[in-house]
Amino acid sequence: MATKKTTSSHTHSHKDAAHEHTHDHPHTHDQGDGTHTHEHSHSHGHTHSHEHTQAVLNRLAKASGHLDSVRKMVEDGRDCSEVLIQLAAVRSALGSVSKIILKDHMEHCIVDAIEENDSEAIERLNAAIDKLMK
Repeated sequence: MATKKTTSSHTHSHKDAAHEHTHDHPHTHDQGDGTHTHEHSHSHGHTHSHEHTQAVLNRLAKASGHLDSVRKMVEDGRDCSEVLIQLAAVRSALGSVSKIILKDHMEHCIVDAIEENDSEAIERLNAAIDKLMK
């Protein structure tokens, strides 16, 4: 018997977003009768396009530009209260971007993880939320 690791992939969609998943499966082939068995000790990563990628990129660019303006305010010696108000606005903008990404992740990635019984994806989400909410 020869053991061979192969990669297979499949694509499916949720709410107009295509998801491609790649799974590695070791195969044991019996050269005598052509039968083979699959061992499912796979880990998977998936690539997919999100519905809101361009909106997220646009908001990040806007927040980055706003942060540059705040840095210029500090360089120019502007009033601390004005700087703090602008920093609050930048933080709020980043919070909005985070919310969009989180919702998109839950609607697509986590739905896929549940369908595939991928408890590690749920754990990674929980860890990310913990860091986001600090």
